[in-house]
Amino acid sequence: MAMTLAQLADRIGAVLSGDAARLVAGCASIERAGPDEVAFVANPKYAAFLRDTRAAAVIVGPRQVTPDGLARLEAPDPYFAFREAMMALHGLRTHPPPMGGGTRHETASIGEGCEIHPHAVVERHAALGPGCVLYPGAYVGEHARLGAGCVLYPNAVVYDRCVLGDRVTLHANAVVGHDGFGYATHGGVHHKIPQAGVVVVEDDVELGAGCAIERAAMGETRIGAGTKFADLISIGHGTTIGRHCLFVSLVGVSGSVDVGDYVVLGGQVGVTGHLTIGDFVQAAGKAAIVDDVPPKSRVGGVPAIDLDAAKRNALVGRDLYGMARRLRALEREVERLRAASARGSDGQAASPERSA
Repeated sequence: MAMTLAQLADRIGAVLSGDAARLVAGCASIERAGPDEVAFVANPKYAAFLRDTRAAAVIVGPRQVTPDGLARLEAPDPYFAFREAMMALHGLRTHPPPMGGGTRHETASIGEGCEIHPHAVVERHAALGPGCVLYPGAYVGEHARLGAGCVLYPNAVVYDRCVLGDRVTLHANAVVGHDGFGYATHGGVHHKIPQAGVVVVEDDVELGAGCAIERAAMGETRIGAGTKFADLISIGHGTTIGRHCLFVSLVGVSGSVDVGDYVVLGGQVGVTGHLTIGDFVQAAGKAAIVDDVPPKSRVGGVPAIDLDAAKRNALVGRDLYGMARRLRALEREVERLRAASARGSDGQAASPERSA
């Protein structure tokens, strides 16, 4: 929806410097924004685009300098202010009405205002809170429970007895509650261990496409409130993920790991089993976490160590071949010097003047 800059400033809690009556209809990146769109700069590396941007206005922090003539929406947290502008001008995705109902068992409990699309299935004694949306192919197993306002995109699955809190979103092909990877090897054969536990996903969690959350062998696997996963993330059985964590794509966490609150794991981070990761830990992409990590640590590398040390190691490792060549040259020079020194020592020992 279109609105004036004055209206937008009021909606996002920003201070406007510029034409209050100018209309804007959308948001765009600083380098691509048009004359009826709002952009933002939160990262200093994008400040160079301010000079040539065509945006109607730009959302910036208090310290960011902007060119004369460019309307300015100043906010303490420009990235969040841009999020609020996106909400005001675009809003969240709306769900299309179902084309006929899916399959629901007569014993299932369906809350008011739920939308169940064709080929979605709600099994025996499952319960959906009010306002849930199940896209085609979504599956809710026996005795599973979904809170209010949950959204299951196409082919998302909630296995039997698993629990979703309120406003949980599962993107396409996400799976909650499949069997944990548990086998006992006996007599040369891998024997399956029954996975009798469940998964509990707390309020306001969002799981990206293709995420897989294993059920516990006993007890529960738990994802804390407000946590957000990107795509293709695997969480092992019996693991607990804290509140408001952020996991980037291809993270893999083994079983029986205890992850604290506000933990950030970069892309392709791997975590071995039976570890504790403290609150506010940050791990750089591709880190391999093989030991407990204290709260507020920043780690990286394989295996994961202090992030600054990992960066220094990575810089050194950029030219290992060159280092090896220089080391071999130094070794040859040392051997040459040793040989020359030995020859000199032998000559001095054999000198007639020295003997006299």
